[in-house]
Amino acid sequence: MKTEQPAAPSGPAFASVKEVEANLKTRMEKAVSDLQHEMASIRTGRATLSLLDHIRVDYYGTPTPLNQVANLHVPEPNLITIQPWDVSQIGAIEKSIRTSDLGLNPANDGKIIRLPIPPLTEERRKDLVKKLHAAAEHHRVSVRNIRRDGNESVKKLAKEKKITEDDDKKAHDDIQKLTDLYMGKIDTAAKTKEKEIMEIR
Repeated sequence: MKTEQPAAPSGPAFASVKEVEANLKTRMEKAVSDLQHEMASIRTGRATLSLLDHIRVDYYGTPTPLNQVANLHVPEPNLITIQPWDVSQIGAIEKSIRTSDLGLNPANDGKIIRLPIPPLTEERRKDLVKKLHAAAEHHRVSVRNIRRDGNESVKKLAKEKKITEDDDKKAHDDIQKLTDLYMGKIDTAAKTKEKEIMEIR
């Protein structure tokens, strides 16, 4: 058995096309899940707890996710309630929401924070859709970069005579199919989110 060449600094060395494709699939899957995570924090006209996913509270000097310092509920379609486990943190929680990019106005009664989710104006909807399109495009670029890495890895295998010309061609075709599949997933996710943002309730 031939000993494998040490990995070039350009990236990991793969022993087979199968390894290259498995690596690409994992990375493209991550690009799609990153986009879904980012889209969850773009608000729609209704209250959802995922809106607050990116909020960090200064909890005794440590930035801590909001859901680790309070109970969160959606008692009505346009209201979120936040009940701190430690009431002395109510001010810190309120501040972190006010200074976030959500544009929401929390109010507290000393025990619980009420966060009304006002209907989105037409202008705000359009701004959010722009933000969504930018996020989707950023992740499309990621997928294209991953495809480029995969094609480079396959070329390297061909150059090192580890695969035949036919394998090389088939691998490039398969990588393109994989890319199209994940581009489709990004487009579908973005379209669904856009519909939610533009939906008037």
